[in-house]
Amino acid sequence: MIKALIIDDEPKARSVLHQFIISFVPEITEARMAASVEEARGILQVFKPDLVFLDVEMPHQNGFDFLLLPNMPDFDVIFTTAYNQYAIQAIRFSALDFLLKPISPEDLRAAVKRHFSKGESFRQRKLLFDNLAANIDKRDVKDFRLAVPSSEGVFFFMIHEILRLEADRNYTIIHLIGKRPFIASKTLKHFEDMLIKFRFVRTHKSHLVNLDHIIRISNNNEFIILSDGSRIEVSRRKKDEVQRQLNIH
Repeated sequence: MIKALIIDDEPKARSVLHQFIISFVPEITEARMAASVEEARGILQVFKPDLVFLDVEMPHQNGFDFLLLPNMPDFDVIFTTAYNQYAIQAIRFSALDFLLKPISPEDLRAAVKRHFSKGESFRQRKLLFDNLAANIDKRDVKDFRLAVPSSEGVFFFMIHEILRLEADRNYTIIHLIGKRPFIASKTLKHFEDMLIKFRFVRTHKSHLVNLDHIIRISNNNEFIILSDGSRIEVSRRKKDEVQRQLNIH
């Protein structure tokens, strides 16, 4: 049983989400609403939510400003946003969750289910929020830091530090420049969706490679050599795509 706070400057958006929670998410036993960051600040004086549905785009102070308020209680956040590619990328790179407007009951239930599956501490969430604030301040998405929570804590990587990523069942091994490999409890597809726009190419069902670290490709296009000397297989169905990317870049 959890308590939730909806922060959104649009009356219809607040009302619809509140009704969806009542109708489709029985795990949430109490939900309150705020039309602004300032109103939410007042509510937090008397109401301690477990989960905040936070609109990204609001006048005066936006959702990111809300997270920077001092003395914030411990709660999880699910961002709500219309399609804003830059904000969505910043959120995803910070290992935080979001719902695209218009929100559907199915997406809402899935997001709340993900909330229950998390095992983050207050300190971990604070690190993720801080990373999000830092990412939003970047002028270029290629300068975002990638947050990867693990059982050992939260780790942060710059995109240019990543040589390649390797699938290991439902895990991903992240190979880094000059550092030991890091095992993340996310699938390779999860990282591919984020990194494919940043000069990464899928060479095989098990490999996602940073184009900037490819030294050469074999004459028969069956493997590539990376800057650390590793030899990575190129699957038959990926040969044309890999060759095209290398010719482009």
